[in-house]
Parts: sequence; structure tokens; C-alpha cells
Amino acid sequence: MSTLTPTVKQIVYDAKIAWKALNGIFIVHKPPHVTYLNSRDTIIFRLCEDLNNMQVRQPIKHVCIEGDTTYKMTVYTRPSYADHPLVVGPRYQPKDFKLTCVNYLSKDMSGLMVCGINNGTTWAQKLIDSKSPTSYRVKGLLGQATDTYFITGKIVEKATYKHIKHATIDRLCAYMQNAHQKKMFELCGLDIQSQAAYELAVQGLVRPIDKDIPMIYSIKCIDFTPPEFTLEIVCINETDIYLKTLIHDLGMQAHSVATCTQIICFRYAVFNLNLALLKKHWELENICNNIKQCNTIINENNYLLKQDDPILTKRDKL
Repeated sequence: MSTLTPTVKQIVYDAKIAWKALNGIFIVHKPPHVTYLNSRDTIIFRLCEDLNNMQVRQPIKHVCIEGDTTYKMTVYTRPSYADHPLVVGPRYQPKDFKLTCVNYLSKDMSGLMVCGINNGTTWAQKLIDSKSPTSYRVKGLLGQATDTYFITGKIVEKATYKHIKHATIDRLCAYMQNAHQKKMFELCGLDIQSQAAYELAVQGLVRPIDKDIPMIYSIKCIDFTPPEFTLEIVCINETDIYLKTLIHDLGMQAHSVATCTQIICFRYAVFNLNLALLKKHWELENICNNIKQCNTIINENNYLLKQDDPILTKRDKL
């Protein structure tokens, strides 16, 4: 990420320079009820459109030799029809782009989505391998349960919720967080009260090797307006169904029922929602500027270059 990204002024007219600038990490805001593939296709389509509207490479020249071979012949060049955009299509096409997502967001989820484009896909893979924690704001609705654990599902049960207070939600959140912390050290084969557990904890976040094991580092209720409430969750290896199930289980433990109504990702690793480009801003100039911002953040935080971050949960790695 040390390569400098050309500024917007340098790429306004020249598509070739603009293409070179499209290498790195950038952040977008994925709307709810939109799939990742749909968002990806929209980004690539708009980039192709912007690049093709700029000054692009002219068709290569075709050399023609005409005349009687027994006399002096005429040599001239003209644009090659075999390389003309009307024949081969626009200069920049969707298949030319490589774009991958670091933190996959399902259709029901929204918020910050970290993407790597072209050569930036290499850094995107490093971000994935770093197993960075993700922060969510998850909203729930007390008093009803659905067959999908999400608000769009069919209501299968209703219950009273008047007995549930803010303190009740706080107590259940603390219980869930403690249970996950205990589980982390059990996976290491350590007693949570031992010196070895303390020494491992002070090194940083303990991450499970198995990507199929979700882990919650922090969970707290930041808003309680019955029947609605909002949880702020910091976790790793999570899925949308896991977060939805978390809300469902919380409702059951509170002697009621609850369903998830919204899942917003607002932080991933060193990136926050303030950097995310809204859908209306998914354009070439904005994405190039965003790549430059992300490069600066990564370089300033020396991110992805740290080798001493504890990622394993094995006793033999202590």
C-alpha cells in the first residue's frame, strides 16, 4: 500500500491513469435488502461507465499497402476495425475488474463493507487472514418471534414483555459476554483464573483458529425503548443467522420472545462507518479518493504489518 494513489485532478480526463489508481482498499455502505453480488455488480458497472466516458485508448492503426506490385505502391494507415469499440465493445468491461469483499454482509445486513479492487485484493486477503473483530449495532423487537428470527419472517409466536427492564437486558448481555470469554480460554485448555490465561489476555484479543466458531468480545445494550432495544456487539466469525439467533435467545432468557429487526456493521478493524461511501457516491472519483484515505489509515496504523498479535487459541502456541 505504499504506492501513491493519483489524485482526482490527475485522472479527470485520462482513463489509463484512472485505471492505475483503482488498486487498493475502499469502503462502501451496503444498503439493507440488497445482496453483496448486486452491490458488487453496481460498483463495477459504474466504474466501467465512468472510465469509458473518459479519454480512452484509440484503436490501433492498420497498415494498408495498395497498388500495382510492378510499380511504386501506396502505404498508409487507418484505424483498425478489429480494435474499434463498436466491434469489440467498450474499452473497460466488467470482466477486467477484480473485486472482493473482506467482511461479507448478507442481504438482511447493512453498513460498512470493506472491498479490495484489482491489486488491492491481495491486501483484502491479508485483512481476512488477520481475523479482525467486527462491530455491529443489532436492533431487536420484544413480544414477537418469527420463523426466520428476522422481522421479515412469518410471526409464529407472541408474548408479553412489560416485565422486561433495561437492567434485565444488561444482566443477560453480561452473562453472554462472560460465557464467551470463558469459552475462549477453554478452547486454549486454560483456566480463566490462571496466570497463563492472564498472560495470554494482556497480549490482545484471543482469536479462534476455527473460522466456524463465533466469538463475542463485547455485548451491551445501548438503547432500550420497549418494545425495541439495540445491542452493540463486537465479535468475530459471526454470521447473520448467528446474530439473529442471539436476539431470539435473549428474548427466551428474558421469559418472553424477541426478533431481530436490523443489523448494521459500523466498524471493521481500523475502518469505521465515517469512511463508507453511500450508494449514490459509488463513482470513480469518490472511490479513488476513498482508496487514498484507506491507504493513509493503513500506513498510519501500520496495520497488516504487525506480527505479534495473538491469533491462535492453542495451548502449544503460548
